[in-house]
Amino acid sequence: MSQKIRTRYAPSPTGRMHVGNLRTALYAYLIAKHEGGDFILRIEDTDQERYVEGAVDIIYRTLEKTGLFHDEGPDKDGGVGPYVQSERQKRGIYLKYAKELVDKGEAYYCFCDKDRLASLTRTVAGKEINIYDKHCLHLSKEEVEANLAAGKPYVIRQNNPTEGTTTFHDDIYGDISVDNAELDDMILIKSDGYPTYNFANVVDDHLMGITHVVRGNEYLSSSPKYNRLYEAFGWEVPEYVHCPLITDENHQKLSKRCGHSSYEDLIEQGFLSDAVVNFVALLGWSPEDNTEIFTLEELIGKFDYHHLSKSPAVFDYTKLKWMNGEYFKAMDAEQFYEMAEPYLKEALSGDLDLHKIAAMVKTRIEIFPDIREMVDFFEKLPEYDVEMYTHKKMKTNAETSLEVLQEVLPLLEAQTDYSNDALYQTLVSYVEQKGCKNGYVMWPIRTAVSGKQMTPAGATEIMEVLGKEESLNRIRKGIGKLQNA
Repeated sequence: MSQKIRTRYAPSPTGRMHVGNLRTALYAYLIAKHEGGDFILRIEDTDQERYVEGAVDIIYRTLEKTGLFHDEGPDKDGGVGPYVQSERQKRGIYLKYAKELVDKGEAYYCFCDKDRLASLTRTVAGKEINIYDKHCLHLSKEEVEANLAAGKPYVIRQNNPTEGTTTFHDDIYGDISVDNAELDDMILIKSDGYPTYNFANVVDDHLMGITHVVRGNEYLSSSPKYNRLYEAFGWEVPEYVHCPLITDENHQKLSKRCGHSSYEDLIEQGFLSDAVVNFVALLGWSPEDNTEIFTLEELIGKFDYHHLSKSPAVFDYTKLKWMNGEYFKAMDAEQFYEMAEPYLKEALSGDLDLHKIAAMVKTRIEIFPDIREMVDFFEKLPEYDVEMYTHKKMKTNAETSLEVLQEVLPLLEAQTDYSNDALYQTLVSYVEQKGCKNGYVMWPIRTAVSGKQMTPAGATEIMEVLGKEESLNRIRKGIGKLQNA
């Protein structure tokens, strides 16, 4: 039987979940679930300076809301815990393995102070680079022991070769070779005793049995160092899946400044969680049949990471809005109302049937904040220009509109049933008697009762919600406007 797939999402608790991190979590989840494997959550809090209070809660909340439920993690022990790096560090896991590398000659203690390290900075092709010169590699065992006994601050560095090449395989980018001269002796254990992100990753991924490592392609350049660590320990190298860069519409790296770089930003802007997940799945991956709307279950069935793109994925905000609108259309009416209600109540204070208004906007909005501008006329008739009564296609102008409004006013005054169907019937009868098209009559009435060019519903649906008194008042106002024009 083949080995069970095990993937992990290993975020640092530094704030809101960036879209790129959500994609990493999603792809790791999909790779595991597509093969009936396990998805593990591990908290990487080794960088204590960047730790943000409450950020771990954000990670849990985001994974729960997106439906990316982990099989193992800090709250679900699967036997390879702890699942928080600071807790693993306290148990001495990383130092133990770093010392193992020192004993093998694959790592060494470095006692250089900040001033000496700063003196190693060089400018190459206009860029400042700092490559360690292996100074402490040449200390004798006695010198190292004396320094340690004296309590001298140290880091532990990886001992990388300076000649030859290192080759690694990525499932998306293929075989990549790097000159060993470019490999810095990266720090494995920092002076505060904490492991670096790179070292902790390798140790934890091995000990937790991770088979597939999903990460952004910015880590491609450090992959040779990872591989050399695996080889130094004699461990099996996992499958690497590097995801393409995510850019904004200007092809710049998606940054926090753009205002929609995190999952929570998007939810606050009125997007649905399911739509965000669907959209993020397509940032770098596409199915063979070019389908675009997927449930999470459908994604699990379809997702094949071998179809990931190497090219940068553009975060197309317009496309996300379109997709969100498609989710609204497909949504259950009651569920939509529950989510739209706060936005409706913010825009409307009168005694109006919000359920009917919600049904009007459901298929017309792309994000929840669109609601306000679409329904504000129910609250108060806006000021509008009589030019709006002129519509070439409907064959209406100010003169024809005045005539229609004056003729339908007594009919609507006599009407007692103000339901949409009854109003429509009355007006259609009037249309037949007049021998004109529906739009010739409905356009001026809709203009009068809404004061808007674009509305979420037709004239009679709007009048049903406004009620008799308000509808008639607005039509009379329209007549007055046209008479004074």
